[in-house]
Amino acid sequence: MRKRKPKVRQIEPDPRYGDSTITRFVNMMMLDGKKSTAFRVFYDAMDIVGERSEGEETAQEVFHKALKNVMPQVEVRSRRIGGATFQIPTEIRPGRRMSIAMKWMIKYARARSGKGMANKLSQEILAAAKGEGQAVKKKEDTHRMAESNRAFAHFAR
Repeated sequence: MRKRKPKVRQIEPDPRYGDSTITRFVNMMMLDGKKSTAFRVFYDAMDIVGERSEGEETAQEVFHKALKNVMPQVEVRSRRIGGATFQIPTEIRPGRRMSIAMKWMIKYARARSGKGMANKLSQEILAAAKGEGQAVKKKEDTHRMAESNRAFAHFAR
């Protein structure tokens, strides 16, 4: 390998919760470089989550629980072997696991029907925390796909 590995950037923690995971989520959610708008939408969503969540859990705990429920453990990767393409199940490293979960939550929150991104995001977070919603369904589909292609696991590098 000629090139060295790139340095992992340190992400500043967010102003309200002091959590760098939230900053990372907001960075993915941001459109056209409008970070303050993205933070406003996220914090509005967290306020809604805080009002609607049952029990003694804070909005931040609900958010982290939702992320944990969406994170996939394995994924399938296409690999060409002897003229045939196989879907090979592979473990996912933690950083990628987190970013996939965030991307899925944002994607399915945007796809929801309703008014306002903050409202849609809060609904997706609450659904994911309960183990429901489109993002969790996507994770289960990914796991199912990996399980059905387990026979090709020996092709993994």
